[in-house]
Order: sequence, then C-alpha cells, then structure tokens
Amino acid sequence: MSKDPFLDIHAIIKQLPHRYPFLLVDRVLECIPGTSLTAIKNVTINEPFFQGHFPQRAVMPGVLILEALAQATGLLTFSTLGYSPDQKTLYYFVGIDNARFKKPVEPGDQLLLKVEHLWNKRGIWKYKAQAKVDGKIVAEADLMCASQKFED
Repeated sequence: MSKDPFLDIHAIIKQLPHRYPFLLVDRVLECIPGTSLTAIKNVTINEPFFQGHFPQRAVMPGVLILEALAQATGLLTFSTLGYSPDQKTLYYFVGIDNARFKKPVEPGDQLLLKVEHLWNKRGIWKYKAQAKVDGKIVAEADLMCASQKFED
C-alpha cells in the first residue's frame, strides 16, 4: 500500500462539505488508504467557539475535537473508496464509543489527529481515533460513520 502525499486545505475542501467555521482539519500529513490517516488542526484564539467556551480561559469543546477526528475519518474513507464525494453525498457521524478526554486543548495548540480503519460493514465504517497535542493524548474514541447518497 502506498502513502498518499499530504493534502492541503484546497484538497481537503474538495473532499469534505464542511466550511468555516465548521471545517476542523487543516492539513493531512499522511494517508494510507484502507489503513490510517494523520492530519492536523491548528487551534487559534480566532475560533468562534472560544468566545463562549470559556471567556475566562479558552478551552476547545471536546465534541469539536471528536468532530475533527470524524472529519479525518471522512478523508480516509473517501481515499479508501478512491473517489471524491459529490453534491448528493453526505458523510454522517453515526456513533461514538469509549470517548475519553484527557487534557484541555487551548489556543495555540496543534491537534495531531490520527484515525485507524478497523472495519466496514453495510455502509458503516468504524475507526479508532486519537488526538494529541505535543505528543500527549488529549482525546480518544472509537467512531462510526456512514456515507449516504440523497435526492433533492
């Protein structure tokens, strides 16, 4: 299996339907289709959620860390399938198991997002996901996602 070259933000936008302020993957560092993907999310004080979470000490919400990991699974899924989603394809986050948050993520941190493909059955894809800052695990979970076509 060969490694895909990194994906910059322009390539990510072609793969994911998310846009500001909800696009939470900035760059893919490594992708091995069918196996794993490593990406980064640069966390800045300019993120809109920091205004209210929390004004006295900004902390990235854990659910958004999980969402960033889920977006990384989408990139790995479409790389594995060998195609880009079209306007009638959505990739849904359908399950979370074993979620743990180990350390707060603050402005200035760089999240290293690592997702590993475990299995896929009947359109459901399962991944082991882990987010790190400075080599330390800040969050981890088992994620399930599904791709679905829809009509207008």
